[in-house]
Order: sequence, then C-alpha cells, then structure tokens
Amino acid sequence: MIKFFLMVNKQGQTRLSKYYEHVDINKRTLLETEVIKSCLSRSNEQCSFIEYKDFKLIYRQYAALFIVVGVNDTENEMAIYEFIHNFVEVLDEYFSRVSELDVSFFNTVFHGTWQMHSGPYQTRSCSVTQAGVQRCDHGSLHPGSPGLK
Repeated sequence: MIKFFLMVNKQGQTRLSKYYEHVDINKRTLLETEVIKSCLSRSNEQCSFIEYKDFKLIYRQYAALFIVVGVNDTENEMAIYEFIHNFVEVLDEYFSRVSELDVSFFNTVFHGTWQMHSGPYQTRSCSVTQAGVQRCDHGSLHPGSPGLK
C-alpha cells in the first residue's frame, strides 16, 4: 500500500506531497527531510529502491525533479516504479514536458491525476487518465460528477 507520494527538486524542496495515512505535520517535515536526503545522496548507478525504517522508498529522477513513493514492505517495487513513470507520462502529455514550475503553479491538474491512485492504487491507461485531467481542467469534473469510467 502507498503511504506517501512526494515530488521534490534537486535542492531538496518538496514541491508536491500526498499522504495516505495521517502523519503529524512535525513528523512529516522530519520524514520528508530524511527521505529526500536518502534519495538525493544516491548515485545514478545505485538501485532506486531503498529499505527505510518500516517501509520502502521507490524513487525516479526526471530532469530536476525526483518523485519518491513510500510503500509498505509487501508492495511490488517494480509496479510502483512503473506507476511513477505512468504518472510522469500523463503530466508530460498535459504540459508538453512537465517542469518544476508546472508542479508548483498548476495544482488543479494534480486533482485529476490523483485519480490514478485513489485507492491503494489503480492502473489506468495514459489516454484515459489524460482525458480525466482535461475534463478537470475545463471544469467539467466536479463533486458529484461520475469521474473517469
């Protein structure tokens, strides 16, 4: 099960975070600092899966952005690794090359993309998810609407 999802830049600043379990704000700050330091300090030749305390970290780097997902120890690392790539493909399709500024200033897009992992997680095709993001951007996806089918 996914515990949290982070997007951070090379300077270690969190640009987007989503938690699926309650974590006190003070503990979040400490957790993010340690997690980011663990991932940013690794070289490109090292594995993108890290055993960390009572869970695993799976991360991928895209230009200046790192995406880090914390999962429990029974989760399939490769499935999450590919899930991260699918998430970035959707953002790239929407933004024509997603950047740190896109992540910082276009939060409405992410409400649609969160549908990709709104349980523990659901796998959807890139085109189906992109259609949902576009509906969200045009204001047709709102509370009470059926959402993606």
